[in-house]
Amino acid sequence: MKRVVIIVLDSLGIGALPDAENYGDSGANTLANIKKAKPDLRIPNLIEMGIGRIDGVEVLEKEAEPIASYVRLAEMSKGKDTITGHWEIAGLYTPEPFRTFERFPDDFMKAFEEAIGVGTLGNYAASGTEIIKELGPEHKATGKPIIYTSADSVFQIAANTDVIPLEELYRYCEIAREMLVGELRVGRVIARPFIEVDGKYVRTSDRKDYAVSPGGRTLLDMVKDAGKVVYTVGKINDIFNGQGVSISVHTKSNQDGIDKTIQALNADFEGLIFTNLVDFDSLYGHRRDGVGYGTALEEFDSRLPEVKDAMKKEDILIICADHGNDPAHTGWDHTREYVPALIYGESIQPGVNLGTRSTFADIAATAAEYLEVETTSIGMSFLSEIKV
Repeated sequence: MKRVVIIVLDSLGIGALPDAENYGDSGANTLANIKKAKPDLRIPNLIEMGIGRIDGVEVLEKEAEPIASYVRLAEMSKGKDTITGHWEIAGLYTPEPFRTFERFPDDFMKAFEEAIGVGTLGNYAASGTEIIKELGPEHKATGKPIIYTSADSVFQIAANTDVIPLEELYRYCEIAREMLVGELRVGRVIARPFIEVDGKYVRTSDRKDYAVSPGGRTLLDMVKDAGKVVYTVGKINDIFNGQGVSISVHTKSNQDGIDKTIQALNADFEGLIFTNLVDFDSLYGHRRDGVGYGTALEEFDSRLPEVKDAMKKEDILIICADHGNDPAHTGWDHTREYVPALIYGESIQPGVNLGTRSTFADIAATAAEYLEVETTSIGMSFLSEIKV
């Protein structure tokens, strides 16, 4: 009953990649700037696993006898997008970054408005919380959805669900996804529902991502095609557009994501559990809130013993990230960084430093070898270096 459990701490980068300058991200370091914002950061369980011993991590205590193996991973794919990072974790290379926009062309917007039957507001790059605050009153008065983008490859549609019902917002997104093809192809169309509470705008947990399908087979396909279960928690199903997924559960928060990961661990099946904890990115990285990010990291750390206790004898846990989102960096967007990976389980040697490796896809190759399924197109397994 072998299982691999991958938990993505969305956006927990650990230092700028050598080509970060090409992306405007020189000097970015998400983890270091979280620690700078919250000097009393307490993450004893991650430190015990060895996060402070990973190459380039200089701001955390270095556990003398780590209980996990650990590695720093570089991104081979071009870009710093959620989809690019997750697809590479699952063994798929993206040679060209998804296209980004400062604003979408007028002729497209006119066609989109005709298709949904209403005009729109916005259509520029912005922080989601800021544009909702700015355009929320006009949105309420006119019933027009708010359109915005960022340095990521996204077309985001925000709506107060008391103004535009949730299912109608989803319909707008489905239309946009069908229309954004060819030169206008973006990685994701995202529904961003919110409500008004005591005069303030609050996002709800009903966000939904409409992604393009992977351009090839991933670890998820390999595992499912081998007759094993692929159990996804959070937005993983959206990121892979359902491809290779057996079971998918939605989450409302990081804490809910951990609860549902533990539920998956308590079930009996063989295969892959793949979890994304999005709050790190959406609530703190994009909002440049280093203190909040640190608090969220502490909350995750406090739940790690529960995750470990729920693991079965043959389970392997891999904790990693998909890109950076430095809370001290300029702008509101992702940063191109190395990511950490911690590998833990009864069958894993503790304290093995795997150094720095050239692709996130080494996770996929390692998982594929352990689960005895077809290997992915990129990535080299490190299983032989860490298996007991």
